[in-house]
Amino acid sequence: MSELTTVARPYAKAAFDFAVEHNAVAKWQDMLMFTAQVVRNDDMHQLLTGAVASDTLAEIFNNICGDQLDEHGQNLVKVLAENNRLPVLPEISAMFDAFKAEYDKEVEVDVTSASELTAAQQTELATTLEKRLARKVKLNCNVDPALVAGLVIKSGDTVIDGSVKSKLNRLADALQA
Repeated sequence: MSELTTVARPYAKAAFDFAVEHNAVAKWQDMLMFTAQVVRNDDMHQLLTGAVASDTLAEIFNNICGDQLDEHGQNLVKVLAENNRLPVLPEISAMFDAFKAEYDKEVEVDVTSASELTAAQQTELATTLEKRLARKVKLNCNVDPALVAGLVIKSGDTVIDGSVKSKLNRLADALQA
């Protein structure tokens, strides 16, 4: 996976920079998402791994995508085909999304609670996290009754574990030490 990331990063960065420069970030995000879905198709995957000339492959790919790609998107497909990089389009799309989130100062936060959070609790939590993280927050809420009570909040490398289960585990470790 890290090899795919290494290969995809320069293409994603170039596409993102181009999209920002031309005020077309949403359009590029849609184009890349669509091309990633095309690559994930089983028939297309067989074609991509077959022995097809790069110009023919780019032409087929662009014909399949049709009006979903503008001229610049088609040029990206041609460059990727010439470098045998079309299979990394899903990774390019994911990295583009990450660049967009960073650009928009947005962050996805995974929240796990013992019981389902109400809309008011989610709003209050999002507001608090926005202040702490200095970004716009999108909550992904999950329920795990094993937590007993409290929350586990994950955002990138940051983890805030305020669950009763975790506190009980720490207390047990302290008592055994």
